[in-house]
Amino acid sequence: MMNNMPSRPIYYDTETTGTRPGKDHIIEIAAYDPTLDKKFVQFVNPECLIPAESTAISNITDEMVANAPTFDVVCPQFIEFCGTDCILIAHNNDKFDKLFLEAEAARVGLTLPSWRYVDTLKWARKYRSDLPSHALQSLREVYGFAANQAHRALDDVIILYQIFSVMIDDLPIEKVLELMNQPTPLNQMPFGKYQGRPLTEVPPDYIDWLKKSGSLDKSDNKDLKEALFKLNLISADV
Repeated sequence: MMNNMPSRPIYYDTETTGTRPGKDHIIEIAAYDPTLDKKFVQFVNPECLIPAESTAISNITDEMVANAPTFDVVCPQFIEFCGTDCILIAHNNDKFDKLFLEAEAARVGLTLPSWRYVDTLKWARKYRSDLPSHALQSLREVYGFAANQAHRALDDVIILYQIFSVMIDDLPIEKVLELMNQPTPLNQMPFGKYQGRPLTEVPPDYIDWLKKSGSLDKSDNKDLKEALFKLNLISADV
């Protein structure tokens, strides 16, 4: 008999010693399961010193993680909390949290379940291109939620859950995944000082600057480059 139950959404966040997956390490991981109203939060001993710049952001010190379990212990606990059939949701997931999870699991010789993921930063950029910033705390202000202890894992998880619940309204999480995987024609400038302006109204000298600076050659800007070409705003040899 097939299981037609929808996957549970799990909101999660990691705090780390730096920004380089595979070189830096997770020092805190938290998650919230809104279906079961359960929370998971755990310090992780990174087996190295925490750089001062990381502590300045997260307020997590070496003393706070000294007696914490290492990732080889925490990872199975996190998997047990999430289960194998869930959709993990994080802000900047695809370029940060997911990469750290995968790198840390590989480092300790563990395999993660075949989870599916939603990157709420990508959702915000795709469907709220009118906003000047899509940072989590900026979205918190836009949607009118009270300030929290930013850059601590559980606090960021809870505020993300509150924000994203409003952003997607009553859309099922499976529909969110479907929409995220659908290409959207790019017709507005996605970033910079002309963010939100129709591409046809972006000054030619700014487009020239994008070309000369190499911005259009970045993988993240592939859609922008294609849209500018289709509008005859750049040539094929750019």
